[in-house]
Amino acid sequence: MFDTMTVTKTLGALCGSLLVFLLGSWAAESLYRTGGGHGEGAEQAYVIDTGTEEAAAVEDTGPDFAEVYASADPSKGEKVFNQCRACHKLEEGANATGPSLYGVVGRGEGDMPGFAYSEVLAASDETWTPDRLNAFLTSPKDFAPGTKMGYAGLKKIEDRANLIAYLETIGE
Repeated sequence: MFDTMTVTKTLGALCGSLLVFLLGSWAAESLYRTGGGHGEGAEQAYVIDTGTEEAAAVEDTGPDFAEVYASADPSKGEKVFNQCRACHKLEEGANATGPSLYGVVGRGEGDMPGFAYSEVLAASDETWTPDRLNAFLTSPKDFAPGTKMGYAGLKKIEDRANLIAYLETIGE
């Protein structure tokens, strides 16, 4: 059915195709890179500016949390708490989907009786200080990997500071 000549032609065609693709790849690589292609000294010939470096620099120059917290407004924090109200209650011992936030500032991280915390918070010996609450509210999943809290976090530092100032007034 197959003779030697057919097998040889087919194998030659496959090898030739592979060679064309390799040469095409080499040509394209040399067009878009300087310094001779794949070597250590090769650098990008054309860079597309996406602005990520500038955005990182802008984030780093933002205000310090301590400064923002010093001028926080608890009445504005009460409005921010409306986002939390679906899962948290402010009455002492009244747990819901989330633990009661009554007296949360100064309380241990996993210390609300009757609430089943995730392992990472239940095992914590830390106290909810304004700085730790700020870190948690920025991104709960990053602060406490494995947390049950599904909230993405508050992006604005002013909202976090106002909310923490409001929570500090609850349970004094």
